Amino acid sequence: MGLKLSADHRDEAIAAADRRAATVAGAVAAGTTKKALLDQAVVHAPGVGSGGRAADKDVRAAAAGTEPISAGVHGGLVRLHPVAVGGKTSVVEVFVPDSQTGDGTARDWWLLLGIALVLVAGSVIVVDRLARGAVTSARNLVHAALAVGGGDLGVRIQPSGPRELAEAGYAFNRMADRLVTSRTDEREMVADLSHRLRTPLTALRLDAEALDPDDTQVGLRLDQEELDRRRGIRRIRQAIGTLEGEVNQLINTTRQVVAAQVAAAPETGLCDVSEVIRERMVFWSALAGDQNRQYRVVGASTRIPVPVAKAELAAAIDAILGNVFRYTPQGTAFEVSISRREGWVAVRIDDAGPGIPDPEKAMRRGQSNQGSTGLGLDIARRAAQAAGGSVSLDRAAMGGASIVMLLADAEATPKQVSRFGLVGRLARERGGRGGSTVA
Repeated sequence: MGLKLSADHRDEAIAAADRRAATVAGAVAAGTTKKALLDQAVVHAPGVGSGGRAADKDVRAAAAGTEPISAGVHGGLVRLHPVAVGGKTSVVEVFVPDSQTGDGTARDWWLLLGIALVLVAGSVIVVDRLARGAVTSARNLVHAALAVGGGDLGVRIQPSGPRELAEAGYAFNRMADRLVTSRTDEREMVADLSHRLRTPLTALRLDAEALDPDDTQVGLRLDQEELDRRRGIRRIRQAIGTLEGEVNQLINTTRQVVAAQVAAAPETGLCDVSEVIRERMVFWSALAGDQNRQYRVVGASTRIPVPVAKAELAAAIDAILGNVFRYTPQGTAFEVSISRREGWVAVRIDDAGPGIPDPEKAMRRGQSNQGSTGLGLDIARRAAQAAGGSVSLDRAAMGGASIVMLLADAEATPKQVSRFGLVGRLARERGGRGGSTVA
């Protein structure tokens, strides 16, 4: 642009010189000899080349043509205009100094330089502001990723910056949420699986308690064989106690490091609740026989599908029955019944034990009135919720605790509004049959 402005200034100076030359040429052609006009230019008579700034060859070249020409001279340039008068050609010479061709050029260059500096500075500021947001967003994302990599899963970022970085921020937050949920679910699963180990441990402990005494005091008259047998019984009981302590410690430790209590996604599928009850009672009936417990199973003869995984439902039944065997005296009767009504399946487990003094506390995960891990009823609750139902705790007609798992009937449309009302009606009906005992 500066070069273009310089060329424009030169063209304007030459155009002004051409106008003066045209004026003088017109006066010469008209025979005017006014000094004021002739002072504006030098007139070279035909055949005369001296008297001006232009070289003789340039004057002759101009006289030989019909268009004005320019020639460089010391201190500027000259414009040579041929003028034909009476068949002869004169040449009008107009001098254009360098000061006129370069007039204002320096000012234009400084102005353009100032505009360029302002534009560059403005561009730098704008780009810096735009880039600062992107850099800040990227830096926050990097720091958050490093924090998560270091184990701090509570870090979240505020998505900002360009659209791509904002989307990356939202994706990072979702990923961190999923990591927290996954880790919590894994720890909850470890606690639940550890609790399931207590079912066979309960059987082992009950069998060990049914063995002969393990007293090996010095005062007793025992032969070596009897002494070894009683020592073996003691080791068995001690090993079972140690194993139970380790399982409890695993459950409690897992519960302490859970960051948030998030319900794990259950395994999907259908199972026959009657079949699950029958299979589990094969195991528990043997223990009931060893402890002289009377029991009864009601309503488990027909197929009743529910939308919960078979393993989850079996674990829930084992957790409840395990509590019955653990926290009620030997010889305490119990009953397992299944009923089906209004789109719901109710699995009820009653016992004739002392009952549960604080049902509300017993239903909270990790809480127990008996000094245990408090996960048994929570396992049943989660299995029931997986089937769209719930778990309730009440006083049984047999005198002890009555635990009802309400599951949605897979072959009927559940009525959500009547779910808890159904539990109440089942309890009242059960209470009305107070004379029914366990066979």
